[in-house]
Amino acid sequence: MKKRKKNNPKKETLSIIVRYLILIIAAFPNLWIFYKIFTPLTIYPVAWILSTFFHISILSGNIIFINHLIPIQLIGACIAGSAYYLLFILNLATPKINLKKRATTILISFLIFLIINIFRIFILTLVAVSGSSLFDITHRLFWYALSTLFVIAIWFWEVKIFRIKEIPFYSDIKNIYSNIK
Repeated sequence: MKKRKKNNPKKETLSIIVRYLILIIAAFPNLWIFYKIFTPLTIYPVAWILSTFFHISILSGNIIFINHLIPIQLIGACIAGSAYYLLFILNLATPKINLKKRATTILISFLIFLIINIFRIFILTLVAVSGSSLFDITHRLFWYALSTLFVIAIWFWEVKIFRIKEIPFYSDIKNIYSNIK
């Protein structure tokens, strides 16, 4: 029979304070850290993949010109910094994950989303370059529905693979409540 660990209320409280403080700091100003990291990690692979099909040049760091004619501007929404932040929130708002596992889950979730996002931008670029009238609807579908579903799917996959037992936010609230009693 497994011995049940006794909760240390001071350690739990410190963990909550540190995790949520990191979340607040990472959000200011305007999620800049996520955009600073993921803008080049998104733009250059997209340009590289597109270069296998078209002549590509990058202007101003975030505009990809295709065949010297068609500009594709990757704005902040394309980079999806808020999606990375949501994955970060889900991870840090979940208690009782050791540091190594937490770092691993964050890195894996970011990598999976980065690959999905690069593929998404590539597909949308092909639709735009083809001149299809489906670009607007495809873009909106990816933006409004699929982006959120991708984040949720990544999180649920990680919960299963890494056997995460706690629930973001709820488990912290439950721990605080039980420590107050």
